[in-house]
Order: sequence, then C-alpha cells, then structure tokens
Amino acid sequence: MHMSPDRRGAPAQQRRARNRGFTLIELLVTMTIFGIALAAAVPSFSTWVRNSRIRTVAQSLQDGLRLAQAEAQRRNRQTVFSLTNAAPGLNSTAATNGSNWAVHTVPLVGGENNEFLQGGSLGDMTGSLSIAGPAALCFNSAGRQTANALTGVSGARCVIDASTPLVAYDVTAASSSSGSSRPLRITVSLAGQVRLCDPARSLSTAADGCPP
Repeated sequence: MHMSPDRRGAPAQQRRARNRGFTLIELLVTMTIFGIALAAAVPSFSTWVRNSRIRTVAQSLQDGLRLAQAEAQRRNRQTVFSLTNAAPGLNSTAATNGSNWAVHTVPLVGGENNEFLQGGSLGDMTGSLSIAGPAALCFNSAGRQTANALTGVSGARCVIDASTPLVAYDVTAASSSSGSSRPLRITVSLAGQVRLCDPARSLSTAADGCPP
C-alpha cells in the first residue's frame, strides 16, 4: 500500500508516531524518578534551613554582646547584657534561653536608675532552637567581664566562675529536630573577647574552631 509523504518528505504514519507524546508507562516512570529525587532532597533542604536559622540566632546574639561591651567602653560605666522572653525594654526580665536580648546600663552607686540602651530579636526560635548560657553578662568600662549582683534588671545577676572564666552560649537545634544540624557557640573571655565558633572543631586545627 502506498503512503503519501507529508510536506517534509516523511510518510504521514511516521509523522503521527513522532507526535504521539508520552505513553502512560513513560509518564509513570518519570513521576516515580521525580518523587525519589524530591524525597532525597527534602532532608538536605531541611537541614540547610535549620542551620541557617542557627547561624542567624548566633550572629544576633554575638552582635548584642558586642554592643553591650562597646557601650560600656563608650559610656565609661558598666552595662548588662541579658536574654529575655519579653519585648526588650526598661522593665524586661532576664531569662535563660530567651528569644530576645536587651542591653542596659548598670545603676551607679547613689540610687541612679538603670537605662535601657538597645534590644533585639534572636530570630525565629519557635521552640525548635535553644540557647544554653547565662541569662545575663556584665561588662565594665574596660570592656571586660565583671561580676555584679545589682544590675538593676530583674533576674539579671552577673557571676564570674573562676574555674571557667570563658562564658559560652551554645545555639543548638532541639533534640527532636537536630538531625545533622550544625550547632554554633559564642564565647566571651574574661578580657572581653567575643567570638563565634564551631564547637565541632578545635581552635588548634581550624580558624573557626572553639577553644577547649
């Protein structure tokens, strides 16, 4: 039987075969491969999002500590950095694992009231991240850590442990969602050096590692 060619010289039957598109089996195979690839990518993406949130919180915490230190030096008086679950302000209460931070001046001898300087959010905590560290930390006019039980901020009491003068704030994911997340640590030395580091690495072998 003679088949009439199309305008491009190909038989009409071959042209129809080329325009047929995907079969049902081909479509199912493609969707299955796509589903497998998507399932493999979701855990990695979730870990990336969680690690990004950890870094955001750690950097905000570091910024707040450095601000408190800089204000103590600029004003030539003690300041107190504190974590709080309330909106940062003059009457905010210090609390461990707070979702916000606040910086106040410490009252001078003679009954002067403290002053609220600045505060900020630690980012999206939403119960899946936690901060392990003291509720409050004080700096003196030289920018060094100092102990003070009378900070003028409710719940904020600055203590220096002679055995471990290096204060650490650990930002981690909650155990139920930790997976392969990467915790970060902010350390404050007795001399006032504020540093963000990776607790999984050693300072002796990596520039971003934490001291022992």
